[in-house]
Amino acid sequence: MALFLSTITNKVDKKGRVSVPASFRAVLVKAGSSGLVFFPSFKSAAIEACPVERMELLNSRVQNFDLFSENQDDLSSVLFAQAEEISVDTEGRILLSERLLAHGNITESVSFVGKGSTFQLWNPEAFSAYQRDALARVKKAGLTLPAGGAA
Repeated sequence: MALFLSTITNKVDKKGRVSVPASFRAVLVKAGSSGLVFFPSFKSAAIEACPVERMELLNSRVQNFDLFSENQDDLSSVLFAQAEEISVDTEGRILLSERLLAHGNITESVSFVGKGSTFQLWNPEAFSAYQRDALARVKKAGLTLPAGGAA
């Protein structure tokens, strides 16, 4: 499984276009992904990003809720109603909508933040603050990963 790793900051041009990092594009190619989906994070001032196939997985999980239940309706509204499938152009750029840029408070530059099977787009200063706070929470809670099978 290919993973989105690292944090890479790129400039946003006046039209709202930004280059997707080459390493992230390579993950998409390796995974044979058919496209990228972006939606406002419902947990932070970030933009969630994932391959279309990941959205299909999220859809299958949302369908596990009772049909027409409030939980199913709420999650569907948060995940899918605001999602945008955005193509990567021949130069490796994406064009972010005004709505997404506003949600992430993204103006001149954007940080692509690897999250394993997904990634996020952040205002660089906001992500620095978030990462600092996250590290403090991890240390305070003494978080570790459970031992798994053979590596």
